[in-house]
Amino acid sequence: MMTRRSWAVYGMLVAIWATLMVWQAAEHLRARHAFQNMLIDRGRSISTTCGLLMRSRSFFGVIYKERLEAALNELVDTNELRAVQLLNTNGDAVASAGIPFELPPRSELQGGVLWEDGTVIMENPVDLGTNVPQLVLPREELRSLQTNRPAVAESASIPHTAVTNTNAPGRRFDWRRGGRPYWMKDEEYKELIQKKGAHTFVIVMSTQMAHQAARYDLWMRMVIGLLGTIAVAGYGLAWRSLAKTSELQLRLVRASELNLHLKEMNLAAAGLAHETRNPLNIIRGLAHLISKQQDASTEIRGKSKEIINETDRVTAQLNEFINYSRPREVRRAATDLNAVAGEVARTLNYDLEEKGIKLEVHIESMLIEADEQLLRQALFNLVLNAIQAVPAQGAIRIRAAKRNNEEAFIDISDNGPGVTTENRPEIFKPYFTTHQEGTGLGLAVVQQIVLAHGWEIECLPNEPSGALFRISHVKVKS
Repeated sequence: MMTRRSWAVYGMLVAIWATLMVWQAAEHLRARHAFQNMLIDRGRSISTTCGLLMRSRSFFGVIYKERLEAALNELVDTNELRAVQLLNTNGDAVASAGIPFELPPRSELQGGVLWEDGTVIMENPVDLGTNVPQLVLPREELRSLQTNRPAVAESASIPHTAVTNTNAPGRRFDWRRGGRPYWMKDEEYKELIQKKGAHTFVIVMSTQMAHQAARYDLWMRMVIGLLGTIAVAGYGLAWRSLAKTSELQLRLVRASELNLHLKEMNLAAAGLAHETRNPLNIIRGLAHLISKQQDASTEIRGKSKEIINETDRVTAQLNEFINYSRPREVRRAATDLNAVAGEVARTLNYDLEEKGIKLEVHIESMLIEADEQLLRQALFNLVLNAIQAVPAQGAIRIRAAKRNNEEAFIDISDNGPGVTTENRPEIFKPYFTTHQEGTGLGLAVVQQIVLAHGWEIECLPNEPSGALFRISHVKVKS
């Protein structure tokens, strides 16, 4: 269960992550707008260059279309500038260079700019720096205007400031002086300006570079976002680990205090059990004396024998408890497993013969690393437990073999009733027993000894019947 402190930390981390994501998204949009503005500024610079080019190619208001388009074609670059058009007041092209394109309706041009897939169209007014209209005329059309004029013009249609000596018949019109030709009416000259006069630049530029810069910026923002996400996730996991570590340390401290208390209780109980044996021995001795008196009746002797039997039973339980509560200090040494098993068999020979049980010992010749005394006690308790479980004329088997050059296993099996599946997890717990005369500490002591050696023990079913106790991970002495 998470604490309020953890919720606050996780909330802060989520807020930091969200702020980072929103910040990177806003910065990417700002960068995209910056790249677009840079492209627009570049278009304006190109438009200015085109205006200067027109003024350099202009002869007092007249620009040869062929010379202008040749100069504009030199400016067109497929990687940046794709096309240029000069439009008249009607929106018709009077000169062009680059790829052909159609000018979209003015309603689609927002601020004179239209962004399309891969290109941007920009419409920019041209400031020629003069009041003289800029006429874009082919050479043939210009020569036609100069050579096909009327010989005599009506003086009413000739402005006084148009030309010098306009009354002289056959005089050629000088375009450098400006104004309209004397033979043209104002309406005709205005129509010529409207059709052939340069009024607007329209340029088409590639957005490839801007898109590449925007994609690069997007990848960088994504990398920053990914690193930020990893950092936030790492901080979250670190905080979770720290919280769990703190909780585990707190539990460890509590468990240590409880363990210390249990140790003190164990020592107190062991001391109490040890001190209780002395009065029991006195009671047993007095009962034995009473039963040996000459004038004691049969009933008194029977009661005295019952006292002795109960005293022996309680003393055995106290001895088992003291043995279980004693700390296991393992003194490992090279131990002959076959010799230890033989000693256990000889010790329990009376119990085996009493029930007619057959004990088989099949152990490979090997030395293991173990505390000989504790190993003997463990095997003794396991074989004794089997003797109590099997019926008369039963069979018990001790088998040991190597798994490899480093480990071996020890099996103690019998043909008794076995251990039920639900009792197997409980069988090594203290005071759990299925025998009426058992204390419930024998197998618990065995598990203590096995774990103290670093081994493992488990209870398995024995085929076709009975129980099998297997000690594994026994280290072989090389």
